[in-house]
Amino acid sequence: MAEVKKDLDYYMNLPWTLIEGEDYDFDGNLYHYLEIKEIPSFTFGAKTAEKARENYKTQLKLTLMVMLESGDKIVEPGEEDDEPDWENLCP
Repeated sequence: MAEVKKDLDYYMNLPWTLIEGEDYDFDGNLYHYLEIKEIPSFTFGAKTAEKARENYKTQLKLTLMVMLESGDKIVEPGEEDDEPDWENLCP
Protein backbone atom coordinates (compact mmCIF):
# COMPACT_ATOMS: atom_id res chain seq x y z
CA MET A 1 0.00 0.00 0.00
CA ALA A 2 1.35 3.42 -0.96
CA GLU A 3 2.29 5.85 1.77
CA VAL A 4 0.00 8.87 2.06
CA LYS A 5 1.69 12.14 1.13
CA LYS A 6 1.19 14.41 4.11
CA ASP A 7 1.20 17.76 2.37
CA LEU A 8 -0.87 20.92 2.85
CA ASP A 9 -3.90 19.45 1.04
CA TYR A 10 -3.78 16.36 3.25
CA TYR A 11 -3.79 18.43 6.45
CA MET A 12 -6.43 20.89 5.19
CA ASN A 13 -8.87 18.03 4.69
CA LEU A 14 -8.51 16.38 8.10
CA PRO A 15 -11.55 16.40 10.42
CA TRP A 16 -10.09 18.89 12.91
CA THR A 17 -11.73 19.19 16.32
CA LEU A 18 -13.21 22.70 16.39
CA ILE A 19 -13.83 24.46 19.67
CA GLU A 20 -16.23 27.36 19.34
CA GLY A 21 -16.74 30.12 21.85
CA GLU A 22 -17.41 33.77 22.37
CA ASP A 23 -15.72 36.50 24.33
CA TYR A 24 -15.52 40.28 24.56
CA ASP A 25 -12.79 42.42 23.05
CA PHE A 26 -11.08 45.27 24.93
CA ASP A 27 -13.92 47.63 23.96
CA GLY A 28 -16.61 45.30 25.32
CA ASN A 29 -17.77 44.08 21.91
CA LEU A 30 -18.82 40.45 21.60
CA TYR A 31 -16.85 38.32 19.14
CA HIS A 32 -16.86 34.64 18.23
CA TYR A 33 -13.80 32.46 17.98
CA LEU A 34 -12.74 29.05 16.76
CA GLU A 35 -9.86 27.05 18.16
CA ILE A 36 -8.54 23.74 16.93
CA LYS A 37 -7.92 21.23 19.72
CA GLU A 38 -5.01 19.58 17.92
CA ILE A 39 -3.26 22.92 17.16
CA PRO A 40 -3.12 24.80 20.49
CA SER A 41 -1.63 27.91 18.86
CA PHE A 42 -4.60 28.27 16.47
CA THR A 43 -7.37 30.77 17.18
CA PHE A 44 -9.57 32.61 14.71
CA GLY A 45 -12.04 35.35 15.63
CA ALA A 46 -14.89 37.08 13.82
CA LYS A 47 -17.90 39.25 14.64
CA THR A 48 -20.33 36.34 14.17
CA ALA A 49 -20.12 32.57 14.59
CA GLU A 50 -21.13 32.17 10.94
CA LYS A 51 -18.25 34.37 9.73
CA ALA A 52 -15.80 32.50 11.96
CA ARG A 53 -16.92 29.16 10.47
CA GLU A 54 -16.84 30.54 6.91
CA ASN A 55 -13.37 32.07 7.13
CA TYR A 56 -11.19 30.14 9.59
CA LYS A 57 -9.76 27.86 6.89
CA THR A 58 -7.73 30.74 5.41
CA GLN A 59 -5.94 31.16 8.75
CA LEU A 60 -5.66 27.37 9.15
CA LYS A 61 -3.95 27.13 5.75
CA LEU A 62 -1.39 29.80 6.74
CA THR A 63 -0.78 28.14 10.11
CA LEU A 64 -0.25 24.73 8.53
CA MET A 65 2.08 26.20 5.88
CA VAL A 66 4.29 27.67 8.61
CA MET A 67 4.22 24.43 10.63
CA LEU A 68 5.16 22.36 7.57
CA GLU A 69 7.97 24.75 6.56
CA SER A 70 9.31 24.77 10.13
CA GLY A 71 9.16 20.98 10.45
CA ASP A 72 6.83 21.23 13.45
CA LYS A 73 4.98 18.08 14.49
CA ILE A 74 1.34 18.32 13.48
CA VAL A 75 -0.89 16.32 15.80
CA GLU A 76 -3.68 14.82 13.73
CA PRO A 77 -7.26 14.34 14.94
CA GLY A 78 -7.46 11.16 17.01
CA GLU A 79 -3.70 11.06 17.54
CA GLU A 80 -2.36 11.42 21.04
CA ASP A 81 -0.17 14.44 21.69
CA ASP A 82 3.21 13.81 23.29
CA GLU A 83 2.54 16.63 25.76
CA PRO A 84 1.76 15.33 29.26
CA ASP A 85 -1.67 16.04 30.73
CA TRP A 86 -0.37 18.48 33.34
CA GLU A 87 -3.77 19.08 34.96
CA ASN A 88 -4.03 15.42 35.94
CA LEU A 89 -0.34 14.96 36.78
CA CYS A 90 0.00 17.91 39.14
CA PRO A 91 -1.86 17.88 42.45
